[in-house]
Amino acid sequence: MKGNVYTLCYSAVLGIVCALLLTAASNFTAPYKAANSQAEKIRNILTVLGIPLQPDTSAKELVEIFNANVYQQRLGEMTIYAYLRPGTQNKAAEAYAVEVSGQGLWGPIKGFLALESDMRTIRGITFHEQEETPGLGGEIASGSFRKQFIGKSIVDGSGMPGLVIHGTGNTERNKVDAITGATMTCDKVQAMLNRVIETIVKGQAEND
Repeated sequence: MKGNVYTLCYSAVLGIVCALLLTAASNFTAPYKAANSQAEKIRNILTVLGIPLQPDTSAKELVEIFNANVYQQRLGEMTIYAYLRPGTQNKAAEAYAVEVSGQGLWGPIKGFLALESDMRTIRGITFHEQEETPGLGGEIASGSFRKQFIGKSIVDGSGMPGLVIHGTGNTERNKVDAITGATMTCDKVQAMLNRVIETIVKGQAEND
C-alpha cells in the first residue's frame, strides 16, 4: 500500500515539475518564435513586391530593408503594404501588397498578393503557408503556378472584379490555368483571392 502511495505521489510531483518546465520553456522561447514569425512575414512581403533579397538575409536586415522601402496604409478595413523606393517620398508607390488567407482543402492557406501602382495588374503572389496534397494542391506554392498570375488583371474586360482559376490554355486578362487534379484547392484559392480583390476595388471606389 505504501509503495502504491509513493508511486502515485512521485508520478504527480514529476508531472507537475515537467509541466512547469514546459511552461517555462514555452514562455522563454515565445519572443523568439514571434520574432521569427514576423521576419518570415516581412520576407514574404518583400519577395512578393519584388524587392531583391539574399537567401541568408538576417531577421534584423529584413526589418531594416522593410522599413526603408515599405510603409503601411489603410484601404477601407484592409492593411496594404506600399513599396516606395528610398528618396521618392513625394511620388506614388511603385507597388502594393496585401495579405490573403482562407481555408484550403486540408488546412489554412496564407500568402500575399502584390499589385502594380495601378492597383489592377498583378505583380506577384506567394503562398507561404499551406497544407494541400503534395504534387497536387500543394503545387499552388510552386513557381510555375504562381508565375501565371504576373501581369494578369484583377478585373475582367468590363471592369468587374474577380480572378478565374479554371481549365487550361487561358489567355484572358483575368484567368489563369488550374492545377490538374486539384480543382477543389484551386476553387478555394480563387474564392480567397476574390474576397480580397473585391475589398480592394470597393475601397478604391470609396476613395475616389
